Amino acid sequence: MKNQFLALAILVLLTGCKQEPKESDTAVPKQIEVLSNKEIVKRGMDALFQDHDDAAMREYYDRDYIQHNPHVPTGLDPVIGLLPVFQQSKLSYTTHRFISDNDLVLTHTTYHNAEVFGAKQVVAFDIWRVADGKIKEHWDAIIPLSAKTASGRTQTEGSTEVLDIDKTAENKELVRAFVQEVLIDEQLEKMLYYFNEQEIYDQHNPTVKDGPHALAKAIGNIKNDKIHRVIGEGNFVLTQCEGSFEGKPLAIYDLFRVSNGHIVEHWDVLQEIPEEMAHANTMF
Repeated sequence: MKNQFLALAILVLLTGCKQEPKESDTAVPKQIEVLSNKEIVKRGMDALFQDHDDAAMREYYDRDYIQHNPHVPTGLDPVIGLLPVFQQSKLSYTTHRFISDNDLVLTHTTYHNAEVFGAKQVVAFDIWRVADGKIKEHWDAIIPLSAKTASGRTQTEGSTEVLDIDKTAENKELVRAFVQEVLIDEQLEKMLYYFNEQEIYDQHNPTVKDGPHALAKAIGNIKNDKIHRVIGEGNFVLTQCEGSFEGKPLAIYDLFRVSNGHIVEHWDVLQEIPEEMAHANTMF
């Protein structure tokens, strides 16, 4: 009987000494949020143009942010300095297309209440370089939104869905060759190779009508001299070129949609390069 009481006492003692697991022992480890480059750019644009959030700017932009917009000094602090200006003007934006290519993200955007950019509404292509989870570099070209266009299409409407991801490399090469041979070298005899037999070519440039023949007539007015970047995702490919119009230097952004090995749609933004810039980085 004595042994039974001893065993029972030991059991009670062990039970009483058993510790409940601490909350820290059972809590699910907090997972670090991994954002895509597109999401980083989206949050960065919201911080800058929508929320005017100083803290978020420092979270999503690199401290040594490199600027290529000709009117804004390089560095993060000058951009943060624009937050009150954007807030007071009630600037807002609508992004129509997001294209991601390795460390570069392209946005095709309309900015509203954009007098600070030169007009009530402007259309822009912005290129953002992302590394280590932050926006590190930015290029852009901006043009006022046109009330009327030669094709009847606006500068931003049209297809938006990214398709044919597996064809990204070949579509980039197709567009690069077209820009080099037709727009830079002006080998117009090669033009129809890049379009389909039905001549479906939806044009969004405000001064050029639909179809490759209208494009052929327009070539020569704008001189493309050099390709700086080719950015593509699936069926969308953008070229960033340096060129001129009537002797004035231009930054030329052309976005093409490719389908079944042919160019079928086009948007662009051309901006004159000023003689004096707010930094020494150039627009390219």
